[in-house]
Amino acid sequence: MDLPRTEVTRPEASRPEASRPEATRAAAAAKGAAAGGRTRRRGPAVRLALVTVPVAFFAVFFAYPVAAIVARGLRTDGGWHLGRIGEVLASADLRHVLWFTTWQALASTALTLLVALPGAYVFARLDFPGKQVLRAVVTVPFVLPTVVVGSAFLAVVGRGGLLDDLWGVRLDTTVWAILLAHVFFNYAVVVRTVGGLWSQLDPRQEEAARMLGASRPRAWRQVTLPALGPAVAAATLMVFLFCFTSFALVQILGGPRFSTLEVEIYRQTADVFDLSTAAVLTMIQFVAVGAVLALHAWTVRRRETALRLVDPSVTAGRPRGAGQWAVLGGVLATVAVLLLLPLVVLVRRSLDAPGFGYFRALTREDDGGAFLVPPIDAIGNSLEYAAVATVLAVAVGALAATALTRRDAGRFVRGFDALLMLPLGVSAVTVGFGFLIALDEPPLDLRSSWMLVPLAQALVGVPFVVRTMLPVLRAVDDRLRQAAAVLGASPWRVWREVDLPMVWRALLVAAGFAFAVSLGEFGATVFIARPDNPTLPVAVSRLLGRPGDLNYGQAMALSTILMVVCAVALLVLERLRTDRTGEF
Repeated sequence: MDLPRTEVTRPEASRPEASRPEATRAAAAAKGAAAGGRTRRRGPAVRLALVTVPVAFFAVFFAYPVAAIVARGLRTDGGWHLGRIGEVLASADLRHVLWFTTWQALASTALTLLVALPGAYVFARLDFPGKQVLRAVVTVPFVLPTVVVGSAFLAVVGRGGLLDDLWGVRLDTTVWAILLAHVFFNYAVVVRTVGGLWSQLDPRQEEAARMLGASRPRAWRQVTLPALGPAVAAATLMVFLFCFTSFALVQILGGPRFSTLEVEIYRQTADVFDLSTAAVLTMIQFVAVGAVLALHAWTVRRRETALRLVDPSVTAGRPRGAGQWAVLGGVLATVAVLLLLPLVVLVRRSLDAPGFGYFRALTREDDGGAFLVPPIDAIGNSLEYAAVATVLAVAVGALAATALTRRDAGRFVRGFDALLMLPLGVSAVTVGFGFLIALDEPPLDLRSSWMLVPLAQALVGVPFVVRTMLPVLRAVDDRLRQAAAVLGASPWRVWREVDLPMVWRALLVAAGFAFAVSLGEFGATVFIARPDNPTLPVAVSRLLGRPGDLNYGQAMALSTILMVVCAVALLVLERLRTDRTGEF
């Protein structure tokens, strides 16, 4: 690091030789104290500058649209009609929607934990050939757009799907299809969050309990499980959050029979145009998501401060004994059947037409009126939108993560950490429709602007950027920053020459996650993507909503393309990762 050097001038003729060392040290101490004082004085200003951009971004493009749609639904004739809240809660149909939303989220979370915890153990404690490749394969479903996941499961459990062809069994429009799809989507959350911490727990603690006479199950229950508690709780809350706000999976696999809060908000907004009901449902979802995120923040703080961890490379070993080989075999079978089979069937369905017929059909003009351009154009549109959204998400997320890393961060900044997660849980449908309602007047008249789509996608990407960069930034020794500041470096130069060389890989990983997430964003984009510029998820949804084998085959082909792009992006990210904990 090239920083200004502090020089001490020694006026030789003005003082005795014996006093020079003491005077030099005093002068250096005084200069360092002065520099430290300046650093402390400008700390609040730096923190304010770092937070300003993320706060302004979320205020304008998240809080304002959501508030606008709620106000449009509950405020009429100059007054608020809060009695509508009681009317909605009194509706038996809407209470059933709320009950089903909660019930399926709880069931999906429990089933995901049951299936994924053995996988967390395998990735944490066992070492075997192809482990890193399998880790990437396990993570592919999480970064896949939910529309693609729905398409993949339709190819297995839907009409003409694998189960229908083999045994005449269909699971689409049943709750089982929804539950299994949620396990498919969230398997990696449990494996990487719990497995990431598990791989860093010192195994000697459990071995000590065994030496004192505890059985293997008792040692695990009384030593390892309490240490894993915060990670298991964090993973449970995140899975519940994703299932509670599920939209595309329920819409595609559940059909008109099932409706979550997110799906009902979409129906009330787009089909019925009952904004008051949609506003009330949005408020209910907002309160529920806020409570979940508050619990999640508490569990994360416990995980960060309560444990002494070791290098993950020393905790994993080759499988020993029939028990470990059986667990490894069971996990491999689960990955093959639950995660790989739907993706393989999806690809096979896209190739049913001879000569890549479904792929070639994507290049032709649409005669049904769903698109104003050939469906293949959605690929270029999605890549352009995702690239812009990634730049926005990385810029905003990096500033937010840097602000949260500062040791002088107050309660406001720590609370902002939880607020950054809200776009993952608040109705994306509400945000998308709020864009159309709120951003239609100068100076924010963006209704006809192409920027609406990447702005909505960036909102979802920012939390992933923050969660990826924050642990790495917190791992940088703060004394390096202080030393650079004492030597006269500006805050920007400190970040450029101290933080950036240590976090550039994390920055690239964050950009990759933001790109993949932006590529698959659907809830908000379905409202604001124009017919002449559809994104890939919107195009897949429209094709699935139209009858005919050709439309279904084209949807499978587009889903395959989207899956390949996301998988390639994830494999590149795995190559870039320096820490192998795999924690989200």
